[in-house]
Amino acid sequence: MSQQAVANRTDPIPNEDIVPQIDVSGFVDADGLTERLTAIAEADSAGGASDEARGKVLALLRDEIREARSRVEEAFREDRAGLDCARRLATIQDVFIERIHDFALRHVFPSSNLSAGERMAIVAVGGYGRGTLAPGSDIDLLFLLPYKQTALGEQVVEYLLYLLWDLGFKVGHASRTVDECIRLARADMTIRTSILERWLVVGDRSLFQELGTRFEREVVEGTSEEFIAAKLAERSARHAKIGNTRYLVEPNVKEGKGGLRDLNTLFWIAKYHYRVTSPEALAELGVISRRELKLFQKAEDFLWAVRCHLHFATGKAEERLSFDLQPEIAERLGYNAHPGLKDVERFMKHYFLIAKDVGDLTRILCAALEEQHAKPAPGIAGIRNLVRNLRSRAKKIPGTVDFHIDNNRINVSSPSVFKDDPVNLIRVFRLAASNKLEYHPDTLKLIRRSLRLINAELRENPEANSLFLDVLTDRNHPEFHLRRMNEAGVLGRFIPEFGKIVAMMQFNMYHHYTVDEHLLRTINVFSRIERGELVDAHPMSSDLVDSIKDRRALYVALLLHDIAKGRPEDHSIAGARIARRLCPRLGLNERETELVAWLVEDHLLMSMTAQQRDINDRKTILDFAERVRTLERLNLLLILTVCDIRAVGPGVWNGWKGQLLRTLYLETEPTLTGGFTRSTRAERLGASRERLAARLADWSEAERSAYLDLHYPNYFLTTPLDEQVRHAVFIRAAETKEPLQTQVRTDAFQGITEIMVLAPDHPRLLSMLAGACAGAGANIADAQVFTMSDGRALDVLVLNREFAEDADELRRGERISGYIRALLQGKDSRKRLISGQKAKRPPSAFSIHPSVRVDNDLSNQFTVIEVEGLDRPGLLSDLTRAMADLNLDIRSAHISTYGEKVVDVFYVTDLLGTKITSQSRTERIETWLTHVFENPGSEPMTADVLSAEKAYGLTRQ
Repeated sequence: MSQQAVANRTDPIPNEDIVPQIDVSGFVDADGLTERLTAIAEADSAGGASDEARGKVLALLRDEIREARSRVEEAFREDRAGLDCARRLATIQDVFIERIHDFALRHVFPSSNLSAGERMAIVAVGGYGRGTLAPGSDIDLLFLLPYKQTALGEQVVEYLLYLLWDLGFKVGHASRTVDECIRLARADMTIRTSILERWLVVGDRSLFQELGTRFEREVVEGTSEEFIAAKLAERSARHAKIGNTRYLVEPNVKEGKGGLRDLNTLFWIAKYHYRVTSPEALAELGVISRRELKLFQKAEDFLWAVRCHLHFATGKAEERLSFDLQPEIAERLGYNAHPGLKDVERFMKHYFLIAKDVGDLTRILCAALEEQHAKPAPGIAGIRNLVRNLRSRAKKIPGTVDFHIDNNRINVSSPSVFKDDPVNLIRVFRLAASNKLEYHPDTLKLIRRSLRLINAELRENPEANSLFLDVLTDRNHPEFHLRRMNEAGVLGRFIPEFGKIVAMMQFNMYHHYTVDEHLLRTINVFSRIERGELVDAHPMSSDLVDSIKDRRALYVALLLHDIAKGRPEDHSIAGARIARRLCPRLGLNERETELVAWLVEDHLLMSMTAQQRDINDRKTILDFAERVRTLERLNLLLILTVCDIRAVGPGVWNGWKGQLLRTLYLETEPTLTGGFTRSTRAERLGASRERLAARLADWSEAERSAYLDLHYPNYFLTTPLDEQVRHAVFIRAAETKEPLQTQVRTDAFQGITEIMVLAPDHPRLLSMLAGACAGAGANIADAQVFTMSDGRALDVLVLNREFAEDADELRRGERISGYIRALLQGKDSRKRLISGQKAKRPPSAFSIHPSVRVDNDLSNQFTVIEVEGLDRPGLLSDLTRAMADLNLDIRSAHISTYGEKVVDVFYVTDLLGTKITSQSRTERIETWLTHVFENPGSEPMTADVLSAEKAYGLTRQ
């Protein structure tokens, strides 16, 4: 039968062809169940209608269902056949519903001869109507009636529903006549879709067939275009709601992009338009190839396997493949670890490759539909056939006869264009980019079927590499064309190292996307900066971009900076080695190659320095400048760092990180350009004091002199002048008030809230401030601690912003200030505040061995302690408390959180203001801070700690 003949078919699809019969005799004894139910009825004085009999029926069914599902799960864990598992569960459900229905008619509401009006068909619809169920799926039932509902029908329906509910099933149900079904299906696309997939569970077959005949004739016929448009719009809305990418690292197996619902939508459209009952029929019609049929079957079976395991593992209808569950599902499906990749990462890579296949199948079907004019071509609205025909005419592309423009999309001129010249597999993307064209589905289909042509000879072809570099550095939308290249399979074949990271996830909470998706998004951010779209968000990068001389080297570095992820060695070093091998092939010269290799190897340098080091410490700047060496490399590294952080995921970038990067850049630039003149510490200190004095010119000389004497030299050498002025105004206003003062300030651009605290100094002050912030669920991004000569301390806390509105953020800041006051005045306890807050703990699936490193080379004045491990509520408070117990004076704290992992860096001295140089003391610090990571709330109970507590009037909290 031809495609057009099938598309015009009006006869109803036989129900027996819709759902394959599954033998479930090994899972449930249907005949034995009937006998046991009959025995209950015969032993009951009311013939099965009593409450006592109902209780026995319920108990029997509960045991039988539990046993049957247990056998299904056992078989599933052995054969790992997801679709078979779903079909077994659905067929078993049929058995129980049929037995309940028969028991009700024969024993509870006995009726030997049903009248015409008492006929009823119990029809499975929706997912159940497809003959598939997950363990936690809803049971969607349509009670189909010939006319209006009868008393007997109501009784049977009520008996059945209440039993199913008592058995723990979630049942969606409706009682409708055939007329009502037809009327509602015409008006409501959801109801139409549910009836499209229907299955007679039990009851009157002729009534069921009447519904099918009328549904095909009165609803389906002539409405394909309407149905397809509605389903595709529904799909787009669902994707937008749940995350418009198939590469989210915690995907929704049912509703997410590339998930089961997308496969369902694909088949709904095919079934509705082509009047087919199975994917196999689509292959017989030539709509999809045999290879694509295998892709469909493989994807459906895999996604059902994942979904069924999710439900079995959690005991509920869990659809999100969360971090907590991924390792267990990977284990259930039999994945093993490989060097550089955990078992869970291999499983998730397979998941994302399947999701990509689902997207490919959708595009293939849409191409076939468009060929038959089942839906308008993209960009065309309404029924303006004349305009459609004019725009659909083939137009030539200058410089090529192998491709033409078809409705603003690039299309092949013959099926042999890639076989005749394999370079066309790269050229097609270059032509689409330079002419701002989309891709015709037929072109993408032919590309996928020609991937074997991408071999070593093509990879070394100078023209192919030059064309690829043109696509990568396109002035308009390089990410769009690279994404199409990746989805078609070309990018991973042309650059095999990229192919290894396609669909690769990193099992952590920091990276929101797969590695290849992250790289493409990084390129998109830079392209948007180039086009001037992100001036407000990234003013410095936008200002520098026009001065970039090595534009193509930067694009290559953006593509390659994470290309070595998933290997046993450091991905930055391995990536630099790949860059040195690949760049000459792409046509980069020796200087550009070395520049790309440096950018890849040091692509984390600027973000780590800005976030984890004290950039007010002069040695930090000098060490960073030594690694960067030139202003051009500094410019490139800044832009790469911004793009990299922005592309990690929603909420990862904020203005505070931007401010840190800008400050690091501005501090480093003079050193690289020779603008920094070496002067003595005393000269720099004197100049800084004079600059502050000049800004405080409206103070009396006595006030000014007294204030300058409050601060130690390091304050003037490390604190920006504008901040010194703000501190001075705050401290001056507090002179006539009580000893403890706080002030809250917001900065919407930086995305931070700053809390300044002026209080009498004591060793645990920072710990208590951190405890107050933890009690409010606030994340500290940075902390500066300034001890003053009069025994007071000025602590400045920088918090990540939570609310969009300044008024809301100020209220949060004042609430935290209240917690600080309560803690320092002994009116509340740190332990109670932390235990009562709602901060989320990392999923139990994550385990990070804590690491503590004490370094005296990173600063000339301070010892730097870097701690790394699993984050938890109150961790910063515990760490700073332990440092106070260890007689360490914290001068600044730099807090970086990467998903479940925290990296905290503290610049400290001993109580005399000198570095920690004793080996035994260093070892004690490392040992105790490691212990604190693993034992929340613990602390050393030593005599010196207890005496210090008494001296400061502190109570243990």
